[in-house]
Amino acid sequence: MKQRIFTIILSCLFIFNIMAQQKVIQTAGHDVLGEFAPEFAHLNDDILFGEVWSRNNLLSLRDRSLVTMTALISQGITDSSLMHHLQNAKKNGITRTEAAEIITHIAFYAGWPKAWAAFRLAKEVWADDVTGDDAKAAFQREMIFPIGEPNTAYAKYFVGNSYLAPMSTKQIPFSNVTFEPRCRNNWHIHKASKGGGQMLVGVAGRGWYQEEGKPAVEILPGTVILIPANVKHWHGAAKDSWFAHLAFSVPGESSENIWLEPVSDEEYDKLK
Repeated sequence: MKQRIFTIILSCLFIFNIMAQQKVIQTAGHDVLGEFAPEFAHLNDDILFGEVWSRNNLLSLRDRSLVTMTALISQGITDSSLMHHLQNAKKNGITRTEAAEIITHIAFYAGWPKAWAAFRLAKEVWADDVTGDDAKAAFQREMIFPIGEPNTAYAKYFVGNSYLAPMSTKQIPFSNVTFEPRCRNNWHIHKASKGGGQMLVGVAGRGWYQEEGKPAVEILPGTVILIPANVKHWHGAAKDSWFAHLAFSVPGESSENIWLEPVSDEEYDKLK
């Protein structure tokens, strides 16, 4: 077993080494600007890509793609040049899930609107990574965040099937939570003696949020729900739609989740 693991590690190192030493060939500069600006074409194709991108001492092509994605998105450059580098990033081994995580991380430093613009392009580039004709696969194609795995750890607190994709466990922990139609979590409370609570951001589909004693609020992509600590509430999908939201845990003192009774069919079916 140890020998097999060692062999796999060596294979991975060999693949990354090949990727790092691979020569990048670029002709776009000469093709588009060869006659108009031959020196710029030379600098673009032969220097930037032919030498800088092909330097093999420290960074692999995958690393260089990650750095370039970050630099372009941070500057708000979300045109064809970013599309080109996203396509290269995919070729250089950055997966759909990793791309989502990278852009999400950039959002907190470069700005939310820049991330949204980048996600629109990334969604196109990695669209082929999600295949299938069932409702779950179709819903996954609607959003850049992964659906994740069945939410078995908390299944007893949900009516219907839900899925969980942890996105970050550092700074501000958050996950993408996906609900099948009619799925909702139980009434619950995010208890805290100070601070605490939760924030939801609608990602795809249509869902509901409700605090005890108040009307339910519809959640659509881009809807932000601020949930204070110590408030009884529930959230989940609409009857006729898959639904996903990002769930951010707000830091607090003496924080804990208190799970309560399910949302009854009678209560839920009153929602349109």
